[in-house]
Amino acid sequence: MVSNETFKGSFTQQEPIPDEAIAAAVAVLRSGRLHRYNVEPGKLGETAMLERDYARWQGATYCLAVASGGQAMQIALRAAGVAPNDPVLTNSFTLAPVPGAIHAVGARPVLVEIDENLLIDMTDLATKAERSGAKFLLLSHMRGHLCDMDRLMDIADAHGLVVIEDCAHTMAARWNGKRSGNFGLAGCFSTQTYKHINSGEGGFLTSDDPDFIARATILSGSYMLYERHGAGPAPAHYDVPRYEMANMSARMDELRAAILRPQLATLEENAKRWNARYDAVAQELEGSNEIVLPRRLDGEFMVGSSIQFRLPDRDAASCRDFVGRAAARGVELKWFGAAEPTGFTSSHAHWHYAERQSLPNTDRVLATLFDMRLPLTFSLEDCHLIGRIIRDVAGDPLP
Repeated sequence: MVSNETFKGSFTQQEPIPDEAIAAAVAVLRSGRLHRYNVEPGKLGETAMLERDYARWQGATYCLAVASGGQAMQIALRAAGVAPNDPVLTNSFTLAPVPGAIHAVGARPVLVEIDENLLIDMTDLATKAERSGAKFLLLSHMRGHLCDMDRLMDIADAHGLVVIEDCAHTMAARWNGKRSGNFGLAGCFSTQTYKHINSGEGGFLTSDDPDFIARATILSGSYMLYERHGAGPAPAHYDVPRYEMANMSARMDELRAAILRPQLATLEENAKRWNARYDAVAQELEGSNEIVLPRRLDGEFMVGSSIQFRLPDRDAASCRDFVGRAAARGVELKWFGAAEPTGFTSSHAHWHYAERQSLPNTDRVLATLFDMRLPLTFSLEDCHLIGRIIRDVAGDPLP
């Protein structure tokens, strides 16, 4: 037992913004031109250059920079043709902005069960696609867990589902070498502080469909200045949507774009650094008689910026006590089985704007599911220490 060890670090402290990004941000501030369309004649602004650079990095034809990952999802749903009261399938294990985006466009979330590895249940997906008549799937790669994307797309094709990927936790992740976000009609990404590149808030929408991205661009609030985008389609694709799509004022600004663009250069390396931290914690937890880690699929290249595990034999009181005792040792855990939403953490029972649905397997998994951030400010030694503390608090002797 190692009951005297305590962690002193912060679970919310991110790495500093790179000097190059700070210099770019200062240049934007000195120019006074913070609005993405307020650029000097003949020049491409920071937001347009970011769209161009991110599209190239992602391997997508088009990219639209927006104010948040949640706005990326809302705009994607509207641009894909989701109408009020349409059923939209999505994972039962996700965060509130995902069903929130469905609700915001007037549609109805139809929640799909998950399995013990936190992945969407393919059998339940096929069943609910058939029964609900849904034509859209907002697939959440929740906490960076990629399902078998080949099998999922086969099911989507068989049931006529348009797939929109929520990649807030899988920027830089891949399935069999193909980037997350490149499987369906569109990929939605977040640049909120706790994601893989950091502008405080922000997001991207990527696609290979020119008519879809034209509709999305007008929806984002282009004021008919769509030709100033860095990775948009030819002007002819805007001929119809420029009259039909509402302006939702969801643009990214020049300051956030300036902060983000230099961060792309280190994204791949940072993915490896996150995975090393994930592996360090997992190494300490593996072999435990109390703790169960989700199994990662062979085709997945993850980005381990957080880690999840279950204590399947615990009741609610024991789970609550476990969180408190871990906190007393400096380890901040989130528990998805809590009766009330706390901070960023909630479950389907808390989303009262969505129709209550029977999800027994999801409820069983979430009842003992814990979640922990792994910021890059943690050293590998920190991660090993955290893993030892978790195992000790769980009452499982270390080898």
